[in-house]
Amino acid sequence: MNRIASRHRTLPTLILSAALFVTGTLHAQLPAGTTDTTAQPQTQQDPLRAQASEALAKQDYPTALKLLTTLAEKNPHDAQILYNLASTQEALDQPAAESTYRQAIAANPNLLEPHLALGLLLARSGKSSPARTELAAASIIPDGDPALRARAYRALARLDQQSNPSGASEELLAALKLSPETPDDILLSGELAEAANDPAAAESAYRRLLATDPQNSQATAALVHLLIQQKKPDQAEIILTAALAKNPDDPTLNSQLASLYQSQNKPDQALPILEKLHAAHPEDPNLARLLARLYSRSGQYDKADALYATLSTASPNDPTLLDDRADALIHLRNFAEAEALLKRALADPKAFPTSDDLGAAASHLAFAASANNDPTTTLQALEIRGRVLPQSPSSLFLAATAHDKLHQAKQATDLYKQFLSVANGQFPDEEWEARHRLIALEHTK
Repeated sequence: MNRIASRHRTLPTLILSAALFVTGTLHAQLPAGTTDTTAQPQTQQDPLRAQASEALAKQDYPTALKLLTTLAEKNPHDAQILYNLASTQEALDQPAAESTYRQAIAANPNLLEPHLALGLLLARSGKSSPARTELAAASIIPDGDPALRARAYRALARLDQQSNPSGASEELLAALKLSPETPDDILLSGELAEAANDPAAAESAYRRLLATDPQNSQATAALVHLLIQQKKPDQAEIILTAALAKNPDDPTLNSQLASLYQSQNKPDQALPILEKLHAAHPEDPNLARLLARLYSRSGQYDKADALYATLSTASPNDPTLLDDRADALIHLRNFAEAEALLKRALADPKAFPTSDDLGAAASHLAFAASANNDPTTTLQALEIRGRVLPQSPSSLFLAATAHDKLHQAKQATDLYKQFLSVANGQFPDEEWEARHRLIALEHTK
């Protein structure tokens, strides 16, 4: 919904400030071809209309609100006045705007502007279904201004982008029949091609946009994202470095380059970029989390923990965040705190986004509990892990030592033997311990 809000801003933001009177009737300045269906003879002009028009021209919305409220009370069925009142209310972030738009529509269902404005308002509020209804109504008003009908089609395309990409493509084409193609249209066509699993068409659209607008950071970011998905990191890096040479402070492009370096296991190149970004945008949790993970990957666990601790304050129940911090604490040998965090994370296994995430957290808990001399919790964690991940040499060894600590000799013996059968010299310290424990357990029989 943010993309709809950013690319299809509400009507008052764009047109209300230039509201004028035509033949004595108040209306917002609209593109050529829009007519005021409520015009009255000049002899009936209300002085308040001229005052409201002047206030709107000056973007003095509080004054305009008072005047338009009075005018609406005098003319409760004047759709144009009601529309302008709703637009003013929206400019002032008043919740009454939605209701007033509906009153304008009820007064004149064939007036395009309130349908469009209400649809955009509902879309921005996350109310997709009613927004689609109003935007669809605006798009098919036969005598409506073509530019505004095209705007309604574009907003519909954004609404349908994820759930119905083929329908969104049709809506975009309908918009292009009514108005010239814009850079946003080209970008959207690329995104729709991606959604339709047509990467070649998507790449063509992004490159076409960059050919006409090389500075377009959205097109650059979209093309880089596509190339990374296609396993073309070298091409992505060339495009990113060229774009950043012209716009070195762009946060999206910097984040992409840092992520690219991270995926290529180049922490020394990624860290300076992310540290600069985080310093400029300390409130951005995504940047902080990416930086924290990079600190962990580069062995700077103290710095990672500090960032994770701050992030956990804002999102105390995020299971993957708890796991990430616990992993840093394990490397800092703070096993007790790590175990406590992981128990919280695993209290609701369904909260993890993927089974792999759940398995990783359970593995970390098993290790932390083992290091914290808590064999019961170790076995509980391994049981959770076993539901989503296959056995590994590490999980077998942790299970063996847990049963060993609980004096469950038979289980420990069996698991030590299983561990040695798959370890194959990869874990020399643990293999040495397993062999010696087997000897000790044999002597206890």
